[in-house]
Amino acid sequence: MADPGAGEPAPVRIEVRVELKPNVADAEGESVERSLGLLGIGGVRSVRTARVYELTFEGISAEEARRRANEAVERLLANPVIHRVDVRPAPA
Repeated sequence: MADPGAGEPAPVRIEVRVELKPNVADAEGESVERSLGLLGIGGVRSVRTARVYELTFEGISAEEARRRANEAVERLLANPVIHRVDVRPAPA
């Protein structure tokens, strides 16, 4: 871990949330919804699932970390046809 007093930037944590677009069927969410009903947990109207990735970068600026996180989204983490994505600084 970099020492902030040593001149290197502190690690930067970026959160990437990937979820299916509203018009895309969420089979996992539907399965959870049915299972909740079978367990007697009522009142659940619908369930949608999402994946959250936390990326930690060292030795780069927050701006560069965000750029690299967006590259990871484009190249690996999401399919723009079916997913919507939110990239932001990770909560403390």
